Amino acid sequence: MSFRSFMSAVMAFGILTAAADTRTNAGSAYLLSQSIDVSKDFADFTNTYFFADSLAGFDTSTGRGTISWKRQQLMPRQAFNANTYLHQPLKSLDFPDTAYPQNPDLGFSIEPVNGRTLRLRIHTSPVAPADPDSLSPMLAGPVANDASAWKVTRKGADVLYTSPYGSLRIQADPWRIIILDSEGRELSRTRTWSDNDSTQIKVPPFSFIKRGSDNSRSINPVFSLTPGERIFGFGEGPGPLDKAGQKLNLFVTDPQGPESPDMYKPIPFFFSNLGYGMFIHTSAPLTADVGQSYIGANKLFMADEDLDLFIMWGTPKEILSEYTALSGRPEMPPLWSFGTWMSRISYFTEDEGRDVAAKLRSNRIPADVIHFDTGWFDTDWQCDYEFSPERFRNPRKMISDLAKDGFHICLWQLPYFVPGNKYFPELVSKGLAVKNGRGTLPYEDAVLDFTNPETVSWYQSKLGSLLEMGVGAIKVDFGEAAPLDAIYANGRSGLYEHNLYPVRYNKAVADVTRQSGIHRLLPPLRRAEILADALHRAAGRYLRGQGCPCCAPCSWSSPMIRCLDVEDPIHVRLRHPCGPAAHRNIRAQRLSARRTEVTDYQTAAAIRPDGSASRPTVR
Repeated sequence: MSFRSFMSAVMAFGILTAAADTRTNAGSAYLLSQSIDVSKDFADFTNTYFFADSLAGFDTSTGRGTISWKRQQLMPRQAFNANTYLHQPLKSLDFPDTAYPQNPDLGFSIEPVNGRTLRLRIHTSPVAPADPDSLSPMLAGPVANDASAWKVTRKGADVLYTSPYGSLRIQADPWRIIILDSEGRELSRTRTWSDNDSTQIKVPPFSFIKRGSDNSRSINPVFSLTPGERIFGFGEGPGPLDKAGQKLNLFVTDPQGPESPDMYKPIPFFFSNLGYGMFIHTSAPLTADVGQSYIGANKLFMADEDLDLFIMWGTPKEILSEYTALSGRPEMPPLWSFGTWMSRISYFTEDEGRDVAAKLRSNRIPADVIHFDTGWFDTDWQCDYEFSPERFRNPRKMISDLAKDGFHICLWQLPYFVPGNKYFPELVSKGLAVKNGRGTLPYEDAVLDFTNPETVSWYQSKLGSLLEMGVGAIKVDFGEAAPLDAIYANGRSGLYEHNLYPVRYNKAVADVTRQSGIHRLLPPLRRAEILADALHRAAGRYLRGQGCPCCAPCSWSSPMIRCLDVEDPIHVRLRHPCGPAAHRNIRAQRLSARRTEVTDYQTAAAIRPDGSASRPTVR
């Protein structure tokens, strides 16, 4: 081989390996399933920036208009031996220049949902997404379009939407959105570059970027924050309840504990103590800089190229009602689900499970569920949906016997299949696992692709056999490591599917539980979307959540689905062995469509000598 050929090969290899190593996160090499800080993309000198500049046009009869965006670049600046960077106008060098506008005019729309909620959609491309609301797991269904409470008027070049609960002003030049309460007081506004005239800190305004790496686009809505304003929401997080002053990465990951700012269940929803709230309808990663880098700005750095934003007016209760009307609402869980769930990693044999149950009853310790974690298979942690025949003599009889003593059985499982799992070859050969761009596996494991209906059917058939056996709850573990660099069966990439994976995962379990006809799913205490052991934007309609199956706030590291055995939910005929002790503080819980009330368990039931309880009084 000649030296030139050798060097060509070396350079080619170098280019390939460099391309594989270019992914970074906050300046460091990206590690698999690490949460993503999207804000760093908006400080990249290789990207082109576009600032929302002026209102190019708006039709009040349709609620559709166009925004003129000004092209910018990021430039370094030195001042007294201190370096910073500033945005500066950029003359486009795109060719042919007749095909790509210097300053594009792109579409946006305002759509009333009801008197308290408006929907703002802004596009960074001439092609608007065609995804209907009915296909979004983050929404309970098609979004209403009730404009009866809204009056649309023009104030010079500006446009004003007014309802009895508040108003929204579209300022023409410079373009901005202004949110006002019912008295006309300003609550928040989008920031423009001119807002920096009075400060040395130059805050980037409402903008989007076009990446130099691949021409993909991402949008950055920036809203003002008022001194003393408090912001609440964004999902499960261990930090202070008031998110003002914090920076949050809304990316489903495994935080490994409450000491980390990462979260299982991020939710792109928040509300302010000033009387407004926002739901950012996106499943892509999002970094919320809530006054952390600049005290007066709420910066929403989105990986998504479009903004689909629901703006709501009202008290916290009213705003939460608006949000859950969009995303879905849970049912009241059966009372026994609030009792004690007994578990450890793990009960490995039928004898262990029976022994624990017997000791609980003999010592009169209230308990409702025996949970078998990772060890009920032949090989610990290797899910095959079958009880080990060596360690469980007759699982069906065990489940039946424990049910007679008032216990429900919960089983652990997960959606990842290692190469040694007996189902691994089948999942790969049938195309039931998530794939990469080459059509092979992105990981060593086969990860179930819940966007593939055939995968869902295969998975539900495995769980269906367990439910038929009498199993009362399925622990829906993991799901937060869904492949990011992958192509899912629905044609979407992991950028949009990673945060949705726990929702689709939980939905598959919820559906098969309902289809079984003998069990009832415990719907979730909604995280707000979406979100799940994982959720960024999961839908609370499907029981999901970190923690033990009985309540989301507990401290286990994964979401769970509770498939609860209720004999007759309409009449609330509950078999609850430990109601008095487990539900001391629950009075008059409203259950079922008939709003049947269950009276105080403390006074309505008596603990028997064996530790179980009589049925509660139902009226």
